Amino acid sequence: MPTYKAPARDARFIINEVLRIEQYADLPGFDAATPDLVETVLDEAGKFAAEVWAPLNLPGDQEGCTRHPDGSVTAPTGFKDAYQQYVEAGWGTLGMPAEFGGQGLPHVLGFAVEEFLCAANQSLAMYPGLTSGAVSALLTKGSAEQQALYLPKMVSGEWTGTMNLTEPQCGTDLGLIRTRAVPQMDGSYAITGTKIFISAGEHDLSENIIHLVLAKTPDAPDSTKGISLFVVPKILVNPDGSLGARNAVSCGSIEHKMGIHGNATCVMNYDGATGYMVGEENKGLAAMFIMMNAARLGVGIQGVAQADVAYQNGVSYAAERRQGRALTGPAEPGEKADPLFVHPDVRRMLMDAKAFTEGARALALWCGLLVDLSHLAATEEERQAADDLLGLLTPVIKGYGTDKGYDVATAMQQIWGGHGYIAENGMEQFVRDARIAMIYEGANGVQAMDLVGRKLPAHMGRAIQTFFAVVDRECSDARGDNRLADVAAKLEKANGELKAATMWFMQNGMANPNNAGAGAHHYMHIMGIVSLGLMWLRMARTAAAALDAGSGDAAYYQAKLTTARFFAERYAPDAGALRRKIEGGAEAVMALPLEAFATA
Repeated sequence: MPTYKAPARDARFIINEVLRIEQYADLPGFDAATPDLVETVLDEAGKFAAEVWAPLNLPGDQEGCTRHPDGSVTAPTGFKDAYQQYVEAGWGTLGMPAEFGGQGLPHVLGFAVEEFLCAANQSLAMYPGLTSGAVSALLTKGSAEQQALYLPKMVSGEWTGTMNLTEPQCGTDLGLIRTRAVPQMDGSYAITGTKIFISAGEHDLSENIIHLVLAKTPDAPDSTKGISLFVVPKILVNPDGSLGARNAVSCGSIEHKMGIHGNATCVMNYDGATGYMVGEENKGLAAMFIMMNAARLGVGIQGVAQADVAYQNGVSYAAERRQGRALTGPAEPGEKADPLFVHPDVRRMLMDAKAFTEGARALALWCGLLVDLSHLAATEEERQAADDLLGLLTPVIKGYGTDKGYDVATAMQQIWGGHGYIAENGMEQFVRDARIAMIYEGANGVQAMDLVGRKLPAHMGRAIQTFFAVVDRECSDARGDNRLADVAAKLEKANGELKAATMWFMQNGMANPNNAGAGAHHYMHIMGIVSLGLMWLRMARTAAAALDAGSGDAAYYQAKLTTARFFAERYAPDAGALRRKIEGGAEAVMALPLEAFATA
């Protein structure tokens, strides 16, 4: 049985020491997020994740969900009780708005808790996971009446939310959707159509499910310009907030998937279901992106989470399993063999995992802070800069974060050898669960194209120029400390590769858009390397200052300095090779005709 211990110490280091959120104490929500409160929340959330949710992960995967003849779905044994404990403890309310029953704490703290829950049990965490995106869409686009009717119980967790976008004939290209919304005399709409791949579309954990559904009205343009958004409750809600009749929405089937077996991924049938428009007609795409951006950050956190839980189990196995002898001679002569931990190639995989996981955690939490600052910072200039950086980094966290998270999960399975391939040990589940994060909420190729095609040129490149300036400034500031100088120098060089790749796209991407398409994946990975490098420089600088101040836990801070050096030596150089791949252009990529790919 795999084990999990939430990295509360590491999250506390990032939030309190690296990001120093106490400097924002004059902003709403941050005044309550004292170091003591942060420590308490992280410790208690970590215990909850490890003791209540994690033990259900493997058995939930083995049991899966059950669809009954009446279309109802039950989650695996124990999930309902564990979710109820989550609701009663208020874990889902941390970053939710106080006016609807939330605690109004900073998103950066909520992001840390979300990682713990996803690592402990990704399938279970997905049931409330999309609710926050649905809440964000209703907060931004919903009417006051819709907010008052739905948000209090969605915030509390009594009701969950979903996103209904994908249909059998369309995924990324939402202009192809066929679901129809026909106006009714009472101002509602009759929603008819089929949606697929709907995470947590039907289950028994909450008393109601609030579906947000994309559909087209009868006279809407047959493109993305004709999409509207509708709120469609599983059970209709009376004006006083009580539950009414069952709506005409049902689960037609649950998908049989590679992973996340404990989450009900549903085919949802809408048979003239009653729905209510959210926002303006034909403006649903903008509302959808509010949900999608929130979900993409959440999926990036899943990548970090699966990497971390796999890493923890890789470390424990490497410490316990004995195979062969150290290359420099027996490490433990009294034993018949040394632990796997002594072998450099095993250490390579473990250090790769540690460097990615801790760096990506820092990046995710910084983006949590950027979410807060984009709304709450004191000046418009600060809010704009935070929003620019957040928009730029969202596809990086989702795309690079889940690509590398999957790589870490497979490497940790490799450390277990044949035992990692055996289901009861849990390592192959981490690999299977990590794999979906590269696909849903916009496949990672789409994330790369969003980064290159939309985020780079937006506002004449304002966001990427802000990012370059941040990296250059922090590299310059670190040069005077010998412990940081090499890390800063290698990050500066990687940032130079990113600048060169950006310039190459400017010169070659517009003339031939395939050049941008062929290089987008590599560009996203360079951006990921530089982003994590920036996090490691920040963590190393914080650790060096703590050591100079004689702070306790010197071994922890020294490990940060060593891992930062490892990242600089082993990750940062890849930026140059990736830039040269980009400069290879699209000619060879696109040259062969379809028939040349035939194998017979």
